[in-house]
Amino acid sequence: MKVIEELLGEIDNSLVHSFTLTNDNGLEVSCINYGCAITKIITPDKNGTKENIVLGYDSLEEYVNGSSFLGCVVGRIAGRIGNAEFELDGEKYILAKNENCNHLHGGVKGFDKVIWDAAILESEKLAQVEFSYTSPDGEEGYPGNLKMKVIYTLNNNNEFTIHYEGISDRTTILNVSNHSYFNLSGDLKRDIQDHTLMLKSDRFLDLQEDLMPTGKIIPVEGTTFDFRNGRKIRTGIESNDVQNRLAGGGYDHPFVLNDNHNQEIMLEDSESGRTLTIETNEVGVVVYTASQLPEEGEIYGVPSRKYLGICLETQGLPDAVNKKDFPSWVLEKNKPFSSITKFYFGVK
Repeated sequence: MKVIEELLGEIDNSLVHSFTLTNDNGLEVSCINYGCAITKIITPDKNGTKENIVLGYDSLEEYVNGSSFLGCVVGRIAGRIGNAEFELDGEKYILAKNENCNHLHGGVKGFDKVIWDAAILESEKLAQVEFSYTSPDGEEGYPGNLKMKVIYTLNNNNEFTIHYEGISDRTTILNVSNHSYFNLSGDLKRDIQDHTLMLKSDRFLDLQEDLMPTGKIIPVEGTTFDFRNGRKIRTGIESNDVQNRLAGGGYDHPFVLNDNHNQEIMLEDSESGRTLTIETNEVGVVVYTASQLPEEGEIYGVPSRKYLGICLETQGLPDAVNKKDFPSWVLEKNKPFSSITKFYFGVK
């Protein structure tokens, strides 16, 4: 097990480094301390060919200027807050309206647009990078000085774990996730329309035109949102269901998970044989099929386009601070926050 650190570049006189975690099986996870972005994950297909299975950029400049959150940690709030405002303990907070009239993924300078401190830990059994950042009181409109840690860990069982930790000196709200776009075909040879997704979820959130939840939670039974026995992504892309259509053709929807730490999310590409199994302690997962990915420029030499990747963002439910029936985002003063998501990379 090892971690290789390299200097990537500089932003405003601060250095940005890349880190590559490698296990004894040759699986590699690369990341940078700008936005904690996961830049590459190298895994073998059924023939043993090792290829990259996530979207990323070739240069630091593209991460700075990019608007698609490729591989980044998003927060303080992952997802959307309606009308970019909320009330907490009787006080009203106004946030940036960075997606129409709503607040998205932490604002103009969320966790994805800051340089994190980084520390490496290596052992016979683990390769680990610990990122840390203190978000000052009032940053992007949020209350409290929030101390965050994001810990990336790779082991020899081909498990990659993201552990988020936080603590604030004022009661605040917190909901973080990683925004990696997966494509199990390898080196982006194909899009993800023929990937098969399985979710242990009986319910998903009804969305309105601006992709904000209406507050209704809908049974998946009899819809293109029923992934309980596995379903190809293209069935939702080709569907005339109004929910698929308003997501740009496909999915940008939160699902309520039935179970935790029990293979509740599984993605498979039958042609490459690659599989991805995700387990989490979060209440939900947002499935996003990249229907808003810009159709211009390139991603690792491949033309950027819709459906080039799929995001599986484990997190709390969107707009929970304004939807009292949803599980709360509130983080009480001096109370530790912890969220864990594990990714297991396999071959079928």
